[in-house]
Amino acid sequence: MFDILVYLFENYYTPQSCPDADVLAHKLAAAGFEHEDINDALGWLYGLAQTTEQCVQLAQTPQSGSLRAYTDDEYRRLGSAAIGFITFLESSGVLPAALREILIDRALAVNESPITLEKIKIIALMVLWSQEAEVDHLVLEELLTDDRQRLSH
Repeated sequence: MFDILVYLFENYYTPQSCPDADVLAHKLAAAGFEHEDINDALGWLYGLAQTTEQCVQLAQTPQSGSLRAYTDDEYRRLGSAAIGFITFLESSGVLPAALREILIDRALAVNESPITLEKIKIIALMVLWSQEAEVDHLVLEELLTDDRQRLSH
């Protein structure tokens, strides 16, 4: 599924340039992705759209100095690396409260506990991409950096 999300980011400049789900599924199959992964990715993207719609009101509410407390379940499922990265994005000004909540929701939708840093970066990238958010070049580079690659150098 995550390979498909990266593929979408690399091949479609904006979410609006993506074809509808049926056409996209055919294009992804033609690109060599497995049907199960395509279904997972399309389901995840549908959840992203739903969560975004629900968070519209939160996005319109001014947020200053807000602090996010994580439940024990969220902390267990996300893990300290993911929560630390979310905090980094918030403190760098990239991730306002509404996008943070969308990111957390989509990370919790992944059936992995705790979620890896590499995957939380892809989820963050997709959330920002879906909102067409302006992202600083250095932060974008951090999102695109594979930590395993960095450690091997």
